[in-house]
Amino acid sequence: MGRAGETGLPFPRERIVELDALRGIAVIGIAWMNVYVFALPLQAYYNPAAYGAQSALDYAFWAVSFVLVEDKFRTLFAMLFGLGVAIMWERGTGWREHLARMALLFAIGVIHATLLASNDILRVYALAGLALPLLLQLGWHGLGLAMIALVALHLGGGYVWLASRSPEFFALNFGGHPDGLAYALELGRESVGDRIVRRLASLPATLAAISAGVPINLASMLAGVALWKSGLLPSRWSRGRVLGLIVLCCLVALPALTLIAFSAHSLAFDPQVVARNALVLSAPFDLLMGVAYAVAMLALFTRIRDSLGVRLLAAAGRLSLTNYLMTSLVFSALFASWGAGLFAAVSRAEALLLSLVPAALMLVWSPLWLRLYGQGPTERLWRAGARAITGRHA
Repeated sequence: MGRAGETGLPFPRERIVELDALRGIAVIGIAWMNVYVFALPLQAYYNPAAYGAQSALDYAFWAVSFVLVEDKFRTLFAMLFGLGVAIMWERGTGWREHLARMALLFAIGVIHATLLASNDILRVYALAGLALPLLLQLGWHGLGLAMIALVALHLGGGYVWLASRSPEFFALNFGGHPDGLAYALELGRESVGDRIVRRLASLPATLAAISAGVPINLASMLAGVALWKSGLLPSRWSRGRVLGLIVLCCLVALPALTLIAFSAHSLAFDPQVVARNALVLSAPFDLLMGVAYAVAMLALFTRIRDSLGVRLLAAAGRLSLTNYLMTSLVFSALFASWGAGLFAAVSRAEALLLSLVPAALMLVWSPLWLRLYGQGPTERLWRAGARAITGRHA
């Protein structure tokens, strides 16, 4: 077994169905929000008043998404990524192999962002993952303090960034300014060749932008490790303590997120307010909701671990990297100029319905693929590439 954590809990050497099912839930939840990146101009992702909100139902979907979905499932995905790195480290992964894995993940993210999804999260995970092993020897109390420091760094840096931007910047990028919308519509309809040229030319600026997401994502990764070391994810807490943590997280986060969403609505979705709320102010509460989701769903999956639903989600989770990339491919086929060309032709509610397409596909194809090949294609490529770089063999 691996080395024990603060509570004497070793990291697992075999796959845990409940954790794989959590990964499946996370990748499906990410699709809920990512559909807006592909279906609507970039301003509409955060601001429903900017584009795509045609009825009260669209605003209702925005509010529900903001409070319950936006960045919560990315947080959950990051938590599980952090736990995965910790498990690999306990199994004997050294710095050389770890750095090779992060470098390859970053390369996959760059390719993904260039060809398909400009909001790719793999690049941020790779950058945050570079520092993760330095913190793995902390006990769960120390991990909690590190998380608080990282969240504070995110908040402080975010407010400094907001203060450095002009009102015109917010109007163009987070509001319904005609020039900003016209440019976003042009980008959404560009050809594959034009997109590749533009994205490659902007790589240096993009790297600086995604680096700003490292502290909050590293905090999320540490949350996953801390929950394991505390004995919670292995289900060694009593039902009362589990329920208490869920209730505490929700009592803090849900009223705060609801108030933040209400502030945007009451101020007529002012672009500067929208940017502050989505990029900075909501972050600590998104993290709390991610923790609540992880704990609640793990408790549920433990009770029904042999059910068909859990098995399907676990299969999707074992192929989480492949399914994450596949989701972007499906959305591109639906919305891009080289696909069905539905970009800017659907409402928020219609886009949400279309997000069910990749979710259904991954639940169908994941168990079939695993039965035939035992491992996802991108997961196999990632592992084999790291071994090739380091000279290690299976």
